[in-house]
Amino acid sequence: MIDSHTHLELCDGEPAALVEQAREAGVGRILTIGIDGDSSRLALEQARANEGVMAAVGRHPNSAGGFDDAAAAELLELAADPHCAAVGETGIDLYREGAPPADQERAFAAQAEVARAVGKPLVIHSRAAASQTISFLREHAAGLPVVLHCFSMADRLDECLAEGWWISFAGNVTYPSAADLAEAARRVPADRLLVETDAPYLAPQAHRGEGNVPANVVDTARFLAQARGVEYEELEADVDRNARELFRW
Repeated sequence: MIDSHTHLELCDGEPAALVEQAREAGVGRILTIGIDGDSSRLALEQARANEGVMAAVGRHPNSAGGFDDAAAAELLELAADPHCAAVGETGIDLYREGAPPADQERAFAAQAEVARAVGKPLVIHSRAAASQTISFLREHAAGLPVVLHCFSMADRLDECLAEGWWISFAGNVTYPSAADLAEAARRVPADRLLVETDAPYLAPQAHRGEGNVPANVVDTARFLAQARGVEYEELEADVDRNARELFRW
């Protein structure tokens, strides 16, 4: 199994121990995500130090305050690293608005250009901003491989699939209150499906109330297999194939 989105530096425990715990649970590959310059550099360090780990480098929308040309140049340099498999997470967050919308959009557009320059996929965070995110991607990310991380736009699924974007489900898809996400997960074509933890956030139902860890992606994957009416091994093979294609693993 693949954990296509986690934050090793934010989880409780040493990254090497978390990777080993995940490996023992059957998780062979992990993409650890940067949210700013410092965490992006840490993600690259963790990818160099741990077999089966790759990094994504980016500026989270809530960390986009003051984003400028120097920040874009830094990300371009980091994204060229061979241990970097993707750019982001980036996007638009109007739920917390940790940064002004104009800064979020500036960082979003710049990271789309970085992804285009290095030929790597773009990882998207969207919260309370579905219409804005979709419109912005259509304008700035045409032709780029796009991952909609922690997918939450169940009512816009058909539009997202029509664009060819990958759909990644986190532990919240397992919550009893998330029937719309479970239905969306059932409908995503096998060649567009990814699974993630977003650890240390959004632990699946069986671990709810605990700090999330990459090993728990297996619980979410088992839920998705059941929802889709397939054997776990079939879903595992689909996710593995998608991650290899997308992240060049």
